[in-house]
Amino acid sequence: MGDELPGRTPAGTPAFLRRHAQGRGGVPRVEPALVNDAARVITPPLADGFGPEWASAWGVDGIGAYAQFTFRGVVQRLRYIEPGQFMMGSPEGEPGRFEHERQHEVVLTKGYWLGETACTQALWEAVTKDNPSRFKGEQRPVERVSWNDCQKFLERLNAERPGLELRLPTEAEWEYACRAGTPTPFSFGANVTPEQVNYNGEYPYAGGAKAEYRRQTVEVRSLPANPWGLHEMHGNVWEWCSDWYGQYEAGPVVDPTGPERGDSRVLRGGSWFLLARDARSACRFRPAPDYRVDFAGFRFARGHE
Repeated sequence: MGDELPGRTPAGTPAFLRRHAQGRGGVPRVEPALVNDAARVITPPLADGFGPEWASAWGVDGIGAYAQFTFRGVVQRLRYIEPGQFMMGSPEGEPGRFEHERQHEVVLTKGYWLGETACTQALWEAVTKDNPSRFKGEQRPVERVSWNDCQKFLERLNAERPGLELRLPTEAEWEYACRAGTPTPFSFGANVTPEQVNYNGEYPYAGGAKAEYRRQTVEVRSLPANPWGLHEMHGNVWEWCSDWYGQYEAGPVVDPTGPERGDSRVLRGGSWFLLARDARSACRFRPAPDYRVDFAGFRFARGHE
């Protein structure tokens, strides 16, 4: 897996990793058990507080920091997303854009954790003892879940695992992580293919060629990750965000969380069922919070101490 803790900590390394690498008096400390030439998952001495207390394993690879938890035998990995700023929405010249994608600067002042994949059916079933999905498969994303369903799931999981504190990402957190530092319509560039994204290939993007239409979801991690190690941010299933839907501010905003009230929630990312344009980083959809379809799921987030 390419997972090891380096003998030094690069700029931007999360605080919990910096604490681990530094001994008293600022002298670098390297745990022999954690530094080796083998690629493996690192299980930290959690009792000493070096890793996130909610994690069953954590480490650093060529992309960045990750942590994972295990619930009733099901493993879910999250990636650490550094704070930063980006242009949210789409520029006026972007093919296929919608008017409600007004481009504006967003600053995120706090790092956070985000699921490396959408929530799987295996984890949903482990928590709820039920599986509402149309396209069955333990490693496929759960779908046919509403925003309200996701809240009940997270409440139940968090209650059974105190300290986990999972939530839905804000819309800004979602797009920031989806873009992964890219200004293009997709994190993969100006266009996509079914080898990168699961969308309706009969409706390609911006003059692209028609291609495969799978007519169903694929397993998580089936398609390439974006530059920050997140899989299927584009396509496969729409993903719920925490925000009420609303119009963007005209100017820069800091840590936006959406309107205080509304009648619809935000879905992001496109799906196996929809056009390639709907899988763009900036595309947003506004259904009611009780909306359930076989092309909508979610991935969870967690704040960072």
